[in-house]
Amino acid sequence: MTEVFTGSFTQQEPIPEAGIAAALAVLQSGRLHRYNTVPGELSEAALLEQDFAAFTRARYCLAVASGGYAIGCALRAVGVQAGDKVLTNAFTLAPVPGAIASLGAIPVFVEVTSDLVIDLTHLAQQIDASGARVLLLSHMRGHICDMAALMALCNAAGVQVVEDCAHTMGATWDGVPSGRHGVVGCYSTQTYKHMNSGEGGLLVSDDAGVMARAILLSGSYMLYDRHLAAPPAEVFADLRLEVPNVSGRMDNLRAAILRPQLADLPRQIARWNKLYAAVAEGLAHTPGLQLIDRPATEGFVGSSFQALLSGWSADKVQDLIRRCAARGVELKWFGADQPVAFTSRYDHWRYAAPPSLPQTDAVLAGLIDMRLPLTFTPKDCALIARIIRAEVSAVWQAA
Repeated sequence: MTEVFTGSFTQQEPIPEAGIAAALAVLQSGRLHRYNTVPGELSEAALLEQDFAAFTRARYCLAVASGGYAIGCALRAVGVQAGDKVLTNAFTLAPVPGAIASLGAIPVFVEVTSDLVIDLTHLAQQIDASGARVLLLSHMRGHICDMAALMALCNAAGVQVVEDCAHTMGATWDGVPSGRHGVVGCYSTQTYKHMNSGEGGLLVSDDAGVMARAILLSGSYMLYDRHLAAPPAEVFADLRLEVPNVSGRMDNLRAAILRPQLADLPRQIARWNKLYAAVAEGLAHTPGLQLIDRPATEGFVGSSFQALLSGWSADKVQDLIRRCAARGVELKWFGADQPVAFTSRYDHWRYAAPPSLPQTDAVLAGLIDMRLPLTFTPKDCALIARIIRAEVSAVWQAA
């Protein structure tokens, strides 16, 4: 009998009871705005910032309205202006180059490798060719490059690194939390990320000047003294009248939902990695399918799974996707000519006038992608792997 998977690839777990209770308390108070507090009260947003700074071992943290806003705010805070060139890896999602474009800056795309990380050789070439002095590094789909080598390259060239950690909250490289190698780390709490507030974002940094600018940009209305994970007041003195208000604060309701999730994140990461391991084990040594190497130095969070169909024609990949879908397994493909929902690639973003990147094109042409929500079990993932393996084998052998 042909096996079929009946679960949903988009259904998240419910918000934990502690988060619901905290949210109700905020709603009952009516004080949703982060600065609307009574004497002696600490806002949920300020407490979340304090908690997340401790979690990432950062000096400072700022909670904002979305992951995309976090990136744009970080770029402004490190000094990116209209007309500046900003490096970024070509394998990412649309909000990353979108954040660059929102400032009137110019994305400069860098090739990616078959391990789905930025190509450091091409990065060095693009630094020299473009003169860009900021790299917006996207840890796309949770894949982290050799951060020691990248930082050595960027530091030597005078390039500031802003990390997009939307897919690596809780991950590490050589024991260092993702987001803590560059000047600023940016995170998302959108529904499909590692913590769920619908929309939301966080920034962390050890640089007092950068974080003071970010807080002012977010719309602090000179109430920065109500932040618990902010630089001291004197850092704001020379900036407070110079930095524009580009309001994008997180509210207390979302912060209240997130704080219990942050406390539980290590346990959730362990669950995700069990799901990932079940898929990886089930797909190991499948003819025609190449798994992505995960180096021991990378402490990743397996909330999604990627594999390569190297050398496959577009028709064969589309056939595989249809066959898997017929059996309940939802695969995304980064090789499609047109963007589909959340899945798009660098040459779809015409506002950025992207050049041709043949190495990246070859990788994306065979890249399949799959979410692993925590509503799945390891048994579910073993079934999913059996379905994919069977369909890959069928299409591969029919070639």
